[in-house]
Amino acid sequence: MPDSLPVHKLPAPATGAPGPPAAWPPPLENGPGSDETGAAYRPIWVQMPTPRTRHRLWLHVLLFLVTAAVCTYIGRDHWLGFKMDYGYVPLRAVLRGLTPTTLMLRGLWYMLTILAILGCHEMGHYFACRYYRINASLPYFIPAPPPFITGTFGAFIKIRQPFPSRRALFDVGIAGPIAGFVVAVPALFIGVALSHVTRVPLRFVGEELGEPIILKLAARLFWGTIPDGYSLNLHPMAFAAWFGILATVLNLLPIGQLDGGHIAYTVLGRRSSQLTRVMLVGVFGMVFVAWSWLFWGVLLLLMLGTFGVAHPPTLDDSLPLGTGRKILVGVAIAIFILCFMAVPIRPLDLVR
Repeated sequence: MPDSLPVHKLPAPATGAPGPPAAWPPPLENGPGSDETGAAYRPIWVQMPTPRTRHRLWLHVLLFLVTAAVCTYIGRDHWLGFKMDYGYVPLRAVLRGLTPTTLMLRGLWYMLTILAILGCHEMGHYFACRYYRINASLPYFIPAPPPFITGTFGAFIKIRQPFPSRRALFDVGIAGPIAGFVVAVPALFIGVALSHVTRVPLRFVGEELGEPIILKLAARLFWGTIPDGYSLNLHPMAFAAWFGILATVLNLLPIGQLDGGHIAYTVLGRRSSQLTRVMLVGVFGMVFVAWSWLFWGVLLLLMLGTFGVAHPPTLDDSLPLGTGRKILVGVAIAIFILCFMAVPIRPLDLVR
């Protein structure tokens, strides 16, 4: 835990009462808070030595290694599928000359990319917490064994104390999506460049991935207009970037204590709980567009049932965001628009 904890504004003692001088704490003409007399005061920090929580480093390392192993295995399958080119290239031809070890190494394309995106996302939160001396854990990575095609359910950090101010909450909330997005975009463009356009077989069974705006821009840049009957066969690196983009847009939903929920609370205050309810209805409404939204909707219900609909207040909600952070709100909205996909993933069984 940090060596200092924020406390609320303290009023000056009455005349004649023991304590600091009447001029303490220094009044502000347009301060963020005031007492019953209308006098405004500046927030102060009181040094309070507190014990630090020890990280269970072995658990973080173990989860990371297990997730890395599962993602490498899943990445191997993605590489095989990419090389088989929708079945035009037989599996025997793809495996020719490859040992089990070299084949498994092909899974690093996917594993390194997805863990870099998720890891930078969570470390963005973590270092923002360290900046504000907020007690937070290292990232916990969550493995997802087959049949899940991602190899991981993502990662998270555990924040063990209230946020000291709206600014701290905003910075911690937005640091993760921006950090992950900064890594995902170049990975997506490199992955798309390594991909290739292939004719879709007359009979094809598989999954259809959603195409966010950022993916369409990358595909147009490297491959131009893809004709009907053809599709971009994504390289494993591009698929990892796609999943990182999906994780980013889901976290930016202004719901509860998601990253987007943190940002919404700093802008709207208690009214953000109303936005949470509206967005939750919207998520379940998207089920009529794609069934894959049902899984995310159920997870959101579990989260809200555990932590509540209303976002908990910070220790000083009166501190304004400032112009720079308001501009970053627009940046977060732009990232959400670039990454959003109405149909993230759906089974595809086409007879053309």
